[in-house]
Amino acid sequence: MSAEDLEKYETDMELSLYREYRDIVSQFSYVVETERRFYLANSVDVAVRNADGEVYFEVRMSDAWVWDMYRPARFVKNVRVVTFKDVNVEELEKPDLRLEDGPFSN
Repeated sequence: MSAEDLEKYETDMELSLYREYRDIVSQFSYVVETERRFYLANSVDVAVRNADGEVYFEVRMSDAWVWDMYRPARFVKNVRVVTFKDVNVEELEKPDLRLEDGPFSN
């Protein structure tokens, strides 16, 4: 596979993933962003942990959707993430995701 073919594949997959996200986002209550992934979830619990002087975050989510184009099963019942980086959790207001002209518009 050439670099051009790989780039086209990734662009197509990102577009497909975005469309899936747009179609399902209204089913979730929270958006969770960690250093490695982006999630939609209906339940989120973030706990700050301290082990031997190192602080880290343990994030537990249920009824979640994982933004990852290389993951075939994006819907998960429960997920646990441990990270030493910041965690961002936002409550969704059931956004209107219509975009103006651009690569991800209909």
